Amino acid sequence: MLKSKLLTIGIDVSKKKLDITFIQDASDKTHRHFIISNCKKGVLQLLKETQKLGYSPKELLVCFEHTGIYSMPLCYYLQELEVSYTMVPAIEIHRSKGLTRGKNDKVDSRDIAYYAITHRHKIKPTQLPTKILVKLKYLLSFRDKLVRAIGSFQRTKELEGFLPKEMIEEVIFVNRQTISLLKKRLKSIDQKIEELIQTDPQLFEKFKLAKSVIGVGNQTAMQLLITTQGFTTFDNWRKLACYCGTAPFEYSSGSSIRGRTKVSPIANKKLKSVLNMAAITAIRYDPELKKYYERKLEEGKNAMLVINSVRCKILSRVMATVKRETPYVKLGAY
Repeated sequence: MLKSKLLTIGIDVSKKKLDITFIQDASDKTHRHFIISNCKKGVLQLLKETQKLGYSPKELLVCFEHTGIYSMPLCYYLQELEVSYTMVPAIEIHRSKGLTRGKNDKVDSRDIAYYAITHRHKIKPTQLPTKILVKLKYLLSFRDKLVRAIGSFQRTKELEGFLPKEMIEEVIFVNRQTISLLKKRLKSIDQKIEELIQTDPQLFEKFKLAKSVIGVGNQTAMQLLITTQGFTTFDNWRKLACYCGTAPFEYSSGSSIRGRTKVSPIANKKLKSVLNMAAITAIRYDPELKKYYERKLEEGKNAMLVINSVRCKILSRVMATVKRETPYVKLGAY
């Protein structure tokens, strides 16, 4: 839990600099703003400024938007110095501000600080995932780029059937060499990913448990590990389903507005995508889910709606399997 007496610090993160705003009380309209560099030296300067006000590192609450790699150094420095901090999605802070006009870094840091002080009751300090999970995340990200690049170069083969050979001979030759090299790199990355995940026995065991669920392959299991930080950040599968955009939500108001129940576009699109492939595979190879899918279609349900239900079932099975610490058992499948 956070202390009641805290100095709230809002930070707008940029590539080279950090805009800082101090707020001591929600009703205080005066606040201090200054700029430091986005490095360890800058963070140490921040702590010196807070010490001048009489605050120790444990009496600080630092809040900033999740800006990917730009905010990672700040996370590591604050964690090393035992300073409580929280990373908040940019859309959450933006929607909390209400109607606004214009923007700049100074104003953004102030808005972030006010968000933190007014939402303190629900803020939880952020904890970075383990170094293995962070490394795994960036290896998978690089793998995705390789897969997209291979697909892009493979589409060049379409030229062969429509243009004279003498016009595209050199292009086709270079294209084939490039595809071959990219496939070798992809194979190498897959091997490194496999070796990395085996270095952590506990993580590797959860990986195997997730894969025991029909339809869940290497990519789906790894994305689930990264998203949930080794199945530690979500209490149950419903919260995870909400995060990855497979949980349906009601849309109604009063007695006149009755929209159809549907999933939210605010979601982890990458995880949702791999879960979609997992659901299609599960429908094909799991007799129980295949019967479920066919029965719902006969009842007149939309195919994508049923596939979404299968995605939720897969999430519930994976979470239950990991929590139980035993492989998935196909009860009533035959």
